[in-house]
Amino acid sequence: MLLLSASSDLDLTSPEHHLDKMIILRPFLVGLALLLAVAVAAAPAAAQTAPASAGPPPPPVTVSAPLSKRIKSWDEYSGRFEAVARVEVRPRVAGFIEQVHFKDGSLIKAGDLLFTLDKRPFAIAVESAKADVARQESQVLLTEADVERAEPLAKSKVMSEQVFDQRKASLSGAQAQLAAAKAALKSAELNLEWTEVRAAIAGRISDKKVDAGNLVAGGPSGATLLATIVSLDPIHFVFDVAEADYLRYARLNISGERPSSRETQNPVRVRLADEAAWTHDGTMNFVDNALNERSGTLRARAVFDNKNGLLTPGVFARLQLFGGETDAFLVPDEAIVSDQARKIVFTVGDDSVVKATPVTLGAISDGLRVIKDGLKPEDRVVIQGLANPMVRPGAKVTPTAGSIAAASAQK
Repeated sequence: MLLLSASSDLDLTSPEHHLDKMIILRPFLVGLALLLAVAVAAAPAAAQTAPASAGPPPPPVTVSAPLSKRIKSWDEYSGRFEAVARVEVRPRVAGFIEQVHFKDGSLIKAGDLLFTLDKRPFAIAVESAKADVARQESQVLLTEADVERAEPLAKSKVMSEQVFDQRKASLSGAQAQLAAAKAALKSAELNLEWTEVRAAIAGRISDKKVDAGNLVAGGPSGATLLATIVSLDPIHFVFDVAEADYLRYARLNISGERPSSRETQNPVRVRLADEAAWTHDGTMNFVDNALNERSGTLRARAVFDNKNGLLTPGVFARLQLFGGETDAFLVPDEAIVSDQARKIVFTVGDDSVVKATPVTLGAISDGLRVIKDGLKPEDRVVIQGLANPMVRPGAKVTPTAGSIAAASAQK
């Protein structure tokens, strides 16, 4: 700009002016080009010397070796409760239902009156049987008197022995007739007693199947079903054991590590569908004598006290059967991660890199999850920090040593 000002007195329209202008600007343009070249050359160097932005540090996690402990092994099975006793209430004699004495679905005691049949025909039969007994008793008295009168005559040879023997035979026949009449009386009295249908066991009765006023059939076969009764206390729990479990129990029994449930009332415990804990304790009381050929399972049964009547026949539940004592690894249940169809835990190696380790789970013991297979004593299991999304297989972490304690040890 100073150069242009200094030459402002020149003729700007003349060719000489343009030539002078180019001569004056050439050094300026050359210097500007050199400055731009230096700036472009310096830019990569500046970029290389600038410090790179630091990434996030490895996430912290708490790791611990799995807890090694000798625990009681419990095997789980599904099953249903069944009544110890189930009775179908049927009349022993035929007749009309005169009265029903229970409320449908109520609790009853053994011997409670349930139904009353019309007693009049049976009462008449009893009176007839009594009359027959009286008639036969009189006949016995008459024949006894004949024998007594004939005895001295037979001794004095006034009466022949044949006639005397006939009179004794008549007495024996009369006595037999009397015994038959008494038996018929007992039968008639028993039929009269059976017009009152009573509960054979204590428990809960179903609804009545026949209303009052109906004619029902009786007898040993074809009798009308009036109601059903199921016992409640104690109560059975029936379940099926797989063949592999049965073989394992048998081998434990042979080795003396666990007695057979056929010989010993091994402990069991049950959890209902709405319960989180195994709150009902019972014992084994039956194991079937053969495996089912179709299913390959063995039927087994346990018995439980049911004082409060909570356990009802037909209720589904889960059962744990004592399977002996074994050495096992335990980890917190929170350390278990689901990976599609398998269960895994995160372990950290010496290089502080997370690794997914598949495991086979067992039951809960002392508040910890039993690991049946997959872990080694030296494994470092991630027990805290799993909520961080950066803690995943292949990621580098900052491990901190922790410890795993059983719930019983924490109290």
